Amino acid sequence: MKIRLTAAAMAVIGTAAFAQDDMTPSVTASDQTVGNGVVSAESVMAPANGWMVVHRTDSEMAPGPVVGYAPLREGENSDVVAILQDEVASGDMLMLMVHSEEGGMETGVFEYTLGATEDGPIRVDEDLVMTVITAE
Repeated sequence: MKIRLTAAAMAVIGTAAFAQDDMTPSVTASDQTVGNGVVSAESVMAPANGWMVVHRTDSEMAPGPVVGYAPLREGENSDVVAILQDEVASGDMLMLMVHSEEGGMETGVFEYTLGATEDGPIRVDEDLVMTVITAE
């Protein structure tokens, strides 16, 4: 049995293959108001199940204490919302970072503390997968 693919069918197959290959971990977020006690990312691409972790940061761009986190599924996650566990003021800088679900004692429980290996940050070419926003 021969199967013929039309140009349109081949375009769909090519697009699907591209979408599967384009799994580069990333975080997309914008400056936002945090008066409602949450911070969100428009999109997070995760290489595996894990966490979007909200760290305090400053002009030196080093990750500081964790002020919130939200679970991630492997692949693309849209409108990821983390409840803030500390007070965040207008003008504060926040680093939204992808962390793994590896190395901890319990699956589904966020166990990271600053500098620990449990549920730690992932890296691509030695770079953290993150973006920085400013609270409005």
